[in-house]
Amino acid sequence: MLRRVWRPILATTAVGTSAYLYHTYSQKKQYSGGFELQVKTKGADGKREMSTQKFPLLTVTGLEERLKAHATSHASPRPNGITWRHTTAQLASNDPIEDTVSYAIIRRDPTPDTPDGDLLFFTVMDGHAGPYTSRLLAKTLIPAVALQLSELMGEPNSFVPKKGTLDNLKSWIYPSKTSPIPFDADPKYVSNAIQSAFAMADSEIINAPLRLLIENMQANPPPKGVEPDLSQHPMAMAAMLPALSGSCALLAYIDTARRDLYVACTGDCRAVAGIWEEDTEGKGTWRVEVLSEDQTGRNPKELARMQSEHPRDEEASVIQRGRVLGGLEPTRAFGDARYKWSGDLQQLLNRVFLKGNNHPMRSTPPLLKTPPYVTSQPVVTHRKLSFLPPASPSSENTTSSDVADKSKSELRFIVLATDGLWDQLSSSEVVALVGGHLAGLSGSVPKAQLSSLIPTTLSSDPSAQTVEGKDKRRRDDGGAWAFVEDNVSTHLIRNAFGGADQRKLRRLLSIPAPVSRNYRDDVTVTVVWWEGGKDEPKQETFNLQTPLKAKL
Repeated sequence: MLRRVWRPILATTAVGTSAYLYHTYSQKKQYSGGFELQVKTKGADGKREMSTQKFPLLTVTGLEERLKAHATSHASPRPNGITWRHTTAQLASNDPIEDTVSYAIIRRDPTPDTPDGDLLFFTVMDGHAGPYTSRLLAKTLIPAVALQLSELMGEPNSFVPKKGTLDNLKSWIYPSKTSPIPFDADPKYVSNAIQSAFAMADSEIINAPLRLLIENMQANPPPKGVEPDLSQHPMAMAAMLPALSGSCALLAYIDTARRDLYVACTGDCRAVAGIWEEDTEGKGTWRVEVLSEDQTGRNPKELARMQSEHPRDEEASVIQRGRVLGGLEPTRAFGDARYKWSGDLQQLLNRVFLKGNNHPMRSTPPLLKTPPYVTSQPVVTHRKLSFLPPASPSSENTTSSDVADKSKSELRFIVLATDGLWDQLSSSEVVALVGGHLAGLSGSVPKAQLSSLIPTTLSSDPSAQTVEGKDKRRRDDGGAWAFVEDNVSTHLIRNAFGGADQRKLRRLLSIPAPVSRNYRDDVTVTVVWWEGGKDEPKQETFNLQTPLKAKL
């Protein structure tokens, strides 16, 4: 039983610029039933100025309803004895929310070369400049990837380069003693299939207005030199809006038959894995393994790539202040046609589709010279899943080290989230919070004590660490984490914006759009984990006077 709820007495945590503003403005005068903030408004002369606005404060009941309004939980028992579980939660800052999410679990058809199993897909999409691109991706990205993987399994010729005469001669003289690895078990070909699917999905989005224009001009040729006005065409805005807005996308693909995990990242969403490592005495720690890398201009790899893809005279302008041409933060994204179309094409499509709708396109970025500057091509990472049973006794992918390491190191969960979560929490904090939730922590846990209850270590592999995509200046002013949620995704969102500090949490979530974007972003979190073959974690209650021993 929880005998004492620890209440923080230090200042609330401040994270980066948004939290600094909150920390500053939260000191403003309180009034009955609400609070005041300084916000930017337009004065009578049209100039921006600061003014004081009053906002009603969410009730405790209203707070809980807002946190849980878009939370879901799913359990999928599978024939191999594994139960896949995943939760998703969303918290809007924009109105409407620009994040989306989707998932699919597909039963795999066994063949002589392919054992029985499942294909699991989980995606989160972080939209910007509107919800249109992310909403379209929620419906199309997983089907596009599944189609490419299906072709790889059934007709791989489009992915596999043909052998030359010399290669065929070598194969005839020096025949291989081992069976070739199936194409869908080769990370190189699977990664290529995923990248092809992402590219085709973006091509459909970006080229939709062009196809519509060409089809209309072929069906109804206008007089020479006259541009058609398609602003009232029923597909005009449906084609233009997803191309002009943009979206990052993060996909996790799990092939249980092959025991493979692939993570594909376009943009600055992030995937993090919690690896449970147990020593010979049964004591364990969580190893934090970041499965993606934030793709913004602050990432040295992305900066070097961008500079290499454009002329030398643009070396200093392709990324300015960590942003593409000084404007867009992610260097990879779907849509964002302003950074992909030429200036002339942007002006043409603006006149044809948008001018008559009184919905003019934003001006072309002034530094745009050699588009495209943004790509949808994802970076794909691959991991083996040692906890899954071998596909078959003779599987080429099963080694003695896999079996030996099973009891020592297991990937237990994956967190996929848009950057609204990572603005507030580090990868290590997220792994510790999920690990504590799975261990059954309950109540309020002082931040300084969580590391002793739920030890975490950063992976020593540089490829398993990430580059922060934004200029973040996190400041830890103490406080406490809250372990009060059944839904682990909602648990992460609660702790991102206040944790056990309910006053801070209520105020941050009370700020309405569009003012809220000065303090927090849209957040979408999906947590995937598995159960089976182990006892359920025992439910424990945290008591400040009696340190809790967490076990898995």
